[in-house]
Amino acid sequence: MNTILLTRRNLMRLSALTAALGATAATTSCSGSSNSSGGKGSVTWSTWGSPEELTLLEEFNDHFRSKHPKITLTFQPVASYEEYHTKLLAQLSSGTAPDVFYIGDDRVASVIPNKVLQPLDAQLTAAGSPITKENFSAEVYGIAELDGALYALPNDVNPDAWWYNKNVLKAAGVTEDPAELAASGKWTTEAFLAMSSAIKAAGLSTLAFWNYWATHASWMTSQGGAVYDDQGHYVANTDALSVAAMEQFAARCQAGEFLIADDLPEGGDADTLFLTDKLAFFAQGRYTTNTLTSAGVDLSGYDVVCWPTPQGTPAPTGLAASFLAINAKAADVEAAYTFFSDFLSAEGQRIRLASGTAVPSIAGADDLVTDAGFPAHAQTLLDMRDEGYTNYRTEAAVAGLSGKISTDCMLPLYQGKLTAQAALDNAAALVAKEAQA
Repeated sequence: MNTILLTRRNLMRLSALTAALGATAATTSCSGSSNSSGGKGSVTWSTWGSPEELTLLEEFNDHFRSKHPKITLTFQPVASYEEYHTKLLAQLSSGTAPDVFYIGDDRVASVIPNKVLQPLDAQLTAAGSPITKENFSAEVYGIAELDGALYALPNDVNPDAWWYNKNVLKAAGVTEDPAELAASGKWTTEAFLAMSSAIKAAGLSTLAFWNYWATHASWMTSQGGAVYDDQGHYVANTDALSVAAMEQFAARCQAGEFLIADDLPEGGDADTLFLTDKLAFFAQGRYTTNTLTSAGVDLSGYDVVCWPTPQGTPAPTGLAASFLAINAKAADVEAAYTFFSDFLSAEGQRIRLASGTAVPSIAGADDLVTDAGFPAHAQTLLDMRDEGYTNYRTEAAVAGLSGKISTDCMLPLYQGKLTAQAALDNAAALVAKEAQA
């Protein structure tokens, strides 16, 4: 899962944009490490992203070229998250990967042991480096460390906040505002579920969510449960609070109150439901601002709130993150680090995140979120970032494991084909087989 979620609607637009960008880059190198574009002062980099994000990345590319005119920069976007990682892993194996590249939070820890990433500590601590490790949250970059060395840093993050449609709440007879309840410590699970029952009674849907690691992990941790212990062992299936939380969550899915956004049909997708006053809450990142502004809706009718908890006090929940790394075989490590550090700097993040695609991962750029004027409770996004956690190291160290847990264990639970205990037992067995054998 990326910090920018690619929906069915924008994948078609992305493919066209990617082709255009690819044509622009075709006159230069296919890979920085292949050195076909000339060694020193040349950087090739790659990522995935939505059309909106890629446009902003091109703005950053232009900024970088004007700032560093002696460095030849080549950009190689790939159409989708899965296609991107399939290609990247093949390139890393063959020694033809770009000099600098994105890598997902469910892949980064699995790549590091292969020694294909450049260690970053020496550059980060060197005099004159525009960024340091201390500018970033250890809770976020921790999965990119191995044996005391750091190999990647987060580009940006996206807490899966609960965006809500006030018109839907009003239509359901709900008079309390979730963000105001949260501000007074009264945004409890009980209060939310009472709202959900009222929303269902009004013939509307309560919550849409994406089926990936952060959703089920966030519901468990927000309800006081645990997913892994401090030693990295999967414990959700033996934690009574986690089992009860997932049973409760699945029951609401089976009742039609909660919707799996991944499985909704085109035309009846979560964005459409949210924009047409049929869906009350949508759990996703800051990029929701683009959905709402592009649709031309009255923004005063929408706001954001954290996950509800039994006591009404905020709890840590999952953060979607993408990371930036330097190829261990980069053609010019100095030029690659110049790009890397500029990209991750507060200035770079201001350029890349100006339209509201994600939350900054670096200290010193928070006003991007709070000064945007929307949502009214934008500070919630920053608070969730500061309280949150990225994917668990145990899962992130095995490529594809998080996805298997979501599709093979959680999806059948949401569909009523498994009990919560059985689903979590299956997840524990899968982790034991693939990560802890």
